[in-house]
Amino acid sequence: MSQLEPADVKLVRLGPSYAAACAAIEAELFAGDDPWPEAAFLAELSSPNNYYVGVVKRGEAGDGDELCGYGGITKLGPAGAAEYEIHTIGVASAWQRHGFGAALMDALMAAAAEDPGPVFLEVRTDNEPAIAMYEKYGFEHMGLRKNYYPGSGADAFTMCRPAELAG
Repeated sequence: MSQLEPADVKLVRLGPSYAAACAAIEAELFAGDDPWPEAAFLAELSSPNNYYVGVVKRGEAGDGDELCGYGGITKLGPAGAAEYEIHTIGVASAWQRHGFGAALMDALMAAAAEDPGPVFLEVRTDNEPAIAMYEKYGFEHMGLRKNYYPGSGADAFTMCRPAELAG
């Protein structure tokens, strides 16, 4: 299990009230790749089949909390035959290299382990840090989606973590 740094951060289950903060991070990270708007996050965070978690830094001197990163997974299929898809994961640039991505992945993989099944995702082919992290979690390359990202036309790898790795 990863350990969050600094000590004044926590993992929280995200609900619709975090839609704007997620969209702001998304706009920063994926500016050239048609980032999800607030309305898309609102729909994602409101869906009962989705599980979204965020890394939140406690505000100082009464300031509000700051969302540093988010990740979301959805469960597909019936109990006992589930499979999962990671919809999105992102850590604001200012908070990268603090273990937040690993903490988010730990939480998403724990959610998938509740009813074990394969976990799928797409990742930009040139996002080497993300690909390396996914490989550490047992994800394997399955295929290539040409022009997957509409804004830039960038390609994406399809990756899968086999069900046997759950738990």
